[in-house]
Amino acid sequence: MSAGEPTSLPPLASGPTGPAALRPLLDTVLDALAAGHDERGGPLPAGGPDAVATRVADALGDVLPDTGDPDALRTLVHALAAGSADPADPLCTAHLHCPPLAVATAADLAASALNPSLDSWDQAPAASALEAVVTRTLARTAGLADALVTTGGTESNQLALLLAREAHGGVRLVCGTNAHHSLPRAAWLLGLPDPVVVPAPRGTLDPAALHEALTALPGPLLVAATAGTTDAGLIDPLPEIAGLCTAHGARLHIDAAYGGGLLFSDRHRDRLAGLEAAHTVTLDLHKLGWQPVAAGLLAVARPHELTALHQRADYLNADDDTDAGLPDLLGRSPRTSRRPDILKIAVTLKALGRSGLGALTDQVCARAREFATLIREHPGFELYDRPVISTVLFRPAEADDDTVATVRRRLLHEGRAVLGRARLDGRLWLKATVLNPHTRPDDLTHLLKLVELAERSLPG
Repeated sequence: MSAGEPTSLPPLASGPTGPAALRPLLDTVLDALAAGHDERGGPLPAGGPDAVATRVADALGDVLPDTGDPDALRTLVHALAAGSADPADPLCTAHLHCPPLAVATAADLAASALNPSLDSWDQAPAASALEAVVTRTLARTAGLADALVTTGGTESNQLALLLAREAHGGVRLVCGTNAHHSLPRAAWLLGLPDPVVVPAPRGTLDPAALHEALTALPGPLLVAATAGTTDAGLIDPLPEIAGLCTAHGARLHIDAAYGGGLLFSDRHRDRLAGLEAAHTVTLDLHKLGWQPVAAGLLAVARPHELTALHQRADYLNADDDTDAGLPDLLGRSPRTSRRPDILKIAVTLKALGRSGLGALTDQVCARAREFATLIREHPGFELYDRPVISTVLFRPAEADDDTVATVRRRLLHEGRAVLGRARLDGRLWLKATVLNPHTRPDDLTHLLKLVELAERSLPG
């Protein structure tokens, strides 16, 4: 051992000693998660941002001490768990933020321990082969040909615009007022013209307005439709939009980051009729797929268009290596270093099957309908509309927008419930997105009671 070299080095997660080194650390993590959950005592920590920041700072102490703290793992995992919004709590329903399946999370541990990077085959032999098969299978489930793994809907939407621009030598985005904010931002990032935004009355793209826009605008055009809006979980009239795109020679992208999970359900997949007509489709399995973040995909109908992403770096995909049969991975993503997010997805698909994932989807959709019925039958509340997927919008009857906003923030500050907010038809609504299949009817009743009590407790 050379002078100055540490007498003992910290263990690695992989290699022959990796499993033995991880086993006691997993016990530490699991104990700290349980203790943090008990300390939190609800869907999120009470006290608001300042209180949470203070507790985290107290646990963290010196970020980079001269001498390491052997209890750092326990301390910081505990602090994170105690200070987290827990998507597995049935009262945590604000966002498209799902509770991950245990089997997917366990697979993600293996991915972290092995740490392959999908920028060259010699870093990720099995992971690259797994990704090639699983992405094609998921794309075909949506009626397309192939798919790229992404970090989520934002990256997928940006890639969809990039592929459209490269395929047509420029393109102009046409989308509804209900489109995800990442679409106009992607147009800006890619130097495209300002998007043409058409009306979306009652939250869905208006085909008549789209027809008028497509008739008036010069091409090439890219229409972006939505299957599962962020605000209300609504689905645009996809078959009609697809027909208009065909008639006007426009390219079609469908953002199904939320609604794509309906593909697993025999009961609900017909709501995605028209998806197969798209040139590109955004999917997000860290929504209705119960994956740890990130688990996004962009499905494509024309795999040859992916050549637009091709890059050459001799140390990663030299011509002679490619000619000798080593797969070239640089055209599968705009990123270079890339973790094998496909493993957790593949494990989930195989472990649960279509019927298992379909049952989870059916369960959360059914719970959302039950919650909507509960609201509709309660004289103290107003329901926006029957849920299309698993998002329910509601508000206390006779309340103004300031009251709605204050009720939401009070529940957050007290750590009692995590509700989202959405503005539709010029009014502010509370938003509950049911993504936890373990949610019970009693949980929904309790959530409504908490909102009722919070409103009554306001002054005046």
